[in-house]
Amino acid sequence: MAPSRHADEGGQLQLMEPDRVEDEEECFESIDKLISQGINAGDVKKLQDAGIYTCNGLMMHTKKSLTGIKGLSEAKVDKICEAAEKLLSQGFMTGSDLLLKRKSVVRITTGSQALDELLGGGIETLCITEAFGEFRSGKTQLAHTLCVSTQLPIHMHGGNGKVAYIDTEGTFRPERIVPIAERFGMDANAVLDNIIYARAYTYEHQYNLLLGLAAKMAEEPFRLLIVDSVIALFRVDFSGRGELAERQQKLAQMLSRLTKIAEEFNVAVYITNQVIADPGGGMFITDPKKPAGGHVLAHAATIRLMLRKGKGEQRVCKIFDAPNLPEGEAVFQVTSGGIMDAKD
Repeated sequence: MAPSRHADEGGQLQLMEPDRVEDEEECFESIDKLISQGINAGDVKKLQDAGIYTCNGLMMHTKKSLTGIKGLSEAKVDKICEAAEKLLSQGFMTGSDLLLKRKSVVRITTGSQALDELLGGGIETLCITEAFGEFRSGKTQLAHTLCVSTQLPIHMHGGNGKVAYIDTEGTFRPERIVPIAERFGMDANAVLDNIIYARAYTYEHQYNLLLGLAAKMAEEPFRLLIVDSVIALFRVDFSGRGELAERQQKLAQMLSRLTKIAEEFNVAVYITNQVIADPGGGMFITDPKKPAGGHVLAHAATIRLMLRKGKGEQRVCKIFDAPNLPEGEAVFQVTSGGIMDAKD
């Protein structure tokens, strides 16, 4: 496991030894624990080869999909699921218990106090936060800032964890991370070492990258997954109304995978989305654009943020949809040091 960070007396962030963060780390049951329940080690290896590394993740699969794994019969799958159920409590719980469980949610600062307040403290783990807007509205700039702020210690409103970045449009710039890290008083090289990056070229490649992430997240403390942008490859690989139904089905499968990653490993998932013209918007709507992805994406994202350009380098973020946040707006600005509060 890679070390994390803490602030020394001078305010400069230093690396923190792994044993200092052990108590924060275990939020899931490793798939290896099935062996103690009488499951064959070879069968556990087959599950790992299929991208399943935790008991929590196992219970998120249907028995039909598990029997599709080479070498696992229906009888074996029944036995494996029974063993996993003994290790986990997957049934009902009281509201009080759920409130206690929600204390594990980490809120990661965006770099702007006004934006953090709008979001109730920052970008949340255990859910998907979607930001949509036109080009140059600040979606990718926020992603770059979160790459750094996620690595801050918890007491500094960070996530004390690593970052995974899936780039579908070729917009990630490692050199952009350097001044942002310096702004937060962090070692830029160490920050970059704690970001794993992949460039996706097809929607299938994008989905397979998500499957491979489970292995890394089971071994090391990740706290943020960024997909920038979530819809771009689907708009390229599926064309016309004839392929719309298949596109939405594949998109739903990928979003389901993102939801499972968020809940399985207690990570924040930040996705960016594009906008499309809304011909039904009408002549009285000043900006007739809507987020791409339709109802499938709308239902999958827990918190939806609409970003738009303001004056100069200022950007405006509006809560478009959220289960626990009131409607509101925040103004922030894009600087060389990332997302910051807007100056009057």
